[in-house]
Amino acid sequence: MTEVGKETAPMNAAVPSRWRRKVNLAASAAVAMLALVGCKADVISYDLPAESARYTFQAETNGVKTAWEYTSDRPAKSDTPTSQPCVADVVVKDPGACRPEPLIFLRYDLGLGLDNTAKADGLHPITVTGYYQDRLSTPPTVTELRAEASFDGGKTWQPVITKADGKNTFTARIKHPKRDQAPEGVALRITATDSAGNNVKQTIPQAYRLR
Repeated sequence: MTEVGKETAPMNAAVPSRWRRKVNLAASAAVAMLALVGCKADVISYDLPAESARYTFQAETNGVKTAWEYTSDRPAKSDTPTSQPCVADVVVKDPGACRPEPLIFLRYDLGLGLDNTAKADGLHPITVTGYYQDRLSTPPTVTELRAEASFDGGKTWQPVITKADGKNTFTARIKHPKRDQAPEGVALRITATDSAGNNVKQTIPQAYRLR
């Protein structure tokens, strides 16, 4: 879900660069390992202004579309534990202070059966939890979650009632139609917002099927 597959440039005229303030939007542990053993690896980075600004980042993995909007500025000091250094510290010379971006990620408990389906024609609860990269020492709190469901392949969407169910955790109760009224299964569109005004919208074209 949260793997980054495709990115768009931030809204504030960011240009790919090797110097000045770095924001590494997509990188994996494999990149760091390659660098440690002396192999060359490409890391996508953008040259951003030092002052606080609003950015967008979009990704698509296996048909799941995710769009983040968040605020970022140049950190005064690094905010990463020594056990999980920034990739830029490994592959970029003198990257400056490093801190993860405050992207909200989403974790789902869809309450499915062993066949990965849910019962048709009735209310079905799912649980959605927002979380951040472990390296972010003081993450915001997810304060709002909106859920929508589609039973016609994303042509139309229906709002779903949600309620807070613990820190960063929300429960949504989806009214399933009869099975023949949702031949393509259930699509989900989730939007979460945190206390710092960052948000994420994730669209899952086929979250599960009905039985």
